[in-house]
Amino acid sequence: MIYKDFQGKKLSALGMGAMRLPVVDGKNDVIDEVATKKMFDYAIEKGVNYFDTAWGYHDGQSELIVGKLLKKYPRDSYYIATKFPGYDVSNMGKVEEIFEKQLEKTGMEYFDFYLFHNVCELNIDGYLDEKYGIFDYLMKQKENGRIKHLGFSTHGNDDTVKRFLAAYGEHMEFCQIQLNYIDYEFQNAKAKLDILKEYNIPVWVMEPVRGGKLAKLDDEYEARLKALRPDERVVAWAFRYLQTIPEVTVTLSGMSNFEQLKENIATYEEEKVLSNEEYNELMSVASDMVSKIALPCTACRYCTTHCPKGLNIPELIEIYNEHIFTGGGFLAGFAINAMPENKRPHACIGCKQCEAVCPQMIKISEMMKDFVDKL
Repeated sequence: MIYKDFQGKKLSALGMGAMRLPVVDGKNDVIDEVATKKMFDYAIEKGVNYFDTAWGYHDGQSELIVGKLLKKYPRDSYYIATKFPGYDVSNMGKVEEIFEKQLEKTGMEYFDFYLFHNVCELNIDGYLDEKYGIFDYLMKQKENGRIKHLGFSTHGNDDTVKRFLAAYGEHMEFCQIQLNYIDYEFQNAKAKLDILKEYNIPVWVMEPVRGGKLAKLDDEYEARLKALRPDERVVAWAFRYLQTIPEVTVTLSGMSNFEQLKENIATYEEEKVLSNEEYNELMSVASDMVSKIALPCTACRYCTTHCPKGLNIPELIEIYNEHIFTGGGFLAGFAINAMPENKRPHACIGCKQCEAVCPQMIKISEMMKDFVDKL
């Protein structure tokens, strides 16, 4: 196992994410404890020492099973991370209640790593609002030794991340972002990396294989990668990409079966960073994958000058592209719900004035209708 230095600790470069554990009969809230125990035991045997859970994972069952399965091991042999669930704004006034319950659910006396969960446009005001006392309470728990390291995760845009760091940046020890060779450009993860560099904040990675989308590629893309590394599995390219980025400390993978775990651990037995040629080819593959699905908006903003409803059409297209490429997911919902009601896709009246000036000839009115239907 590869290890990364973090404040005197040796963290396994591959962390065990507990959002997609094996379940019984497809029921998300019924975790298969026998299968999960086998995975945890193997992971620990092979050197994985970082385990990431959260309040809402598996409908509240993840923290319970993670705590139960780790309890048989010496407390100083692993690191456990969980999060304050501010992704649900109704939780903003419950930080003490939830934190105490998390300790109870996991059976822990302290958390090694604790995060503000998914700082985004929908919740940033709540996270920054002093009346909820979230930051002050978590800092107090850190002073009391019940949180060893405090950080945050984010799916938010650059401005949201900057607002959060302007308020709390000097106290954030790590940040968890969605990063993979698709999202470096597609979701502009590059910009988040640059922001975190400014604050000297180490990077934790989530969605390294984009929910499994990068575990298997179309034959044409696989052939291009095999030509460079004949013996490298396709899914391993996603991890080799992250091994090439020096700011990445821990990569979390939500492995849902033993074979996935075994393969990923084998990948992390050694570091094999990409050469310039390999990196460029991988990014070319990523670009080709996105271009086949995403609308080719260049954000020239000709459309916005002709929209009678004042919609931010390039932003809506960007969110739509993410939703379509991913095949659903929660990000679009978060982003749209953070917008004023009269600026969402359903506000489009289909006048097509925007289409008349679009250099890319995008059928924007059809996109808006499809977006409303999908949401």
